[in-house]
This record gives sequence, C-alpha cells and structure tokens, in this order.
Amino acid sequence: MKKRFYITTPIYYPSAKLHIGHAYCTTLTDIFARYKRLRGFECRFLTGADEHGQKIEKNAAIAGKSPQEFVDEIVEGFYKLWEALKISNDDFIR
Repeated sequence: MKKRFYITTPIYYPSAKLHIGHAYCTTLTDIFARYKRLRGFECRFLTGADEHGQKIEKNAAIAGKSPQEFVDEIVEGFYKLWEALKISNDDFIR
C-alpha cells in the first residue's frame, strides 16, 4: 500500500487580478507534489478559492458585476494559468 501525502496551496481570494505570487506559490506546491509522486506516494494536490468577503463584493460593485460574475471571471484566470504552467493539481475547490 502506498503512503499518502496531501498538499495544498493557500486558499486564494479572487478579489483582484492574478499576480506573480499566485504562480510562485502554486508552482512550488506543484514541485513538492510531483516529487512525492516520483517517490511512490499517493499524492493529493488541492488548491482553491474562498469566494466570500467584503473585498469581493466591493470590487464586483466597482466593476459593475454581481459578485458571482466577478469571481467566475477571476477563477477562470486561475484555470487558464494552471493549464499554461502545466500545474498537476487534482482539484480546484470553490
């Protein structure tokens, strides 16, 4: 039976545009997950977003969008960035 290893990124807050910190942290987490898989571990790599908060509501209003529309657009950016960087996460939890 393989040993299990769980790793996550911080929970991202999609209240503004993505920045280099998102890519940096997720890439480092991806490196650890890939290493553990190479060492024979059953690895679960999770990431996600906390889509609640006053900043999201405020920034959505400034953008003239509902909070759901606002975070949907930003989260789509996460999906595209992870695909471009070939990130090996198992799930993106919303």
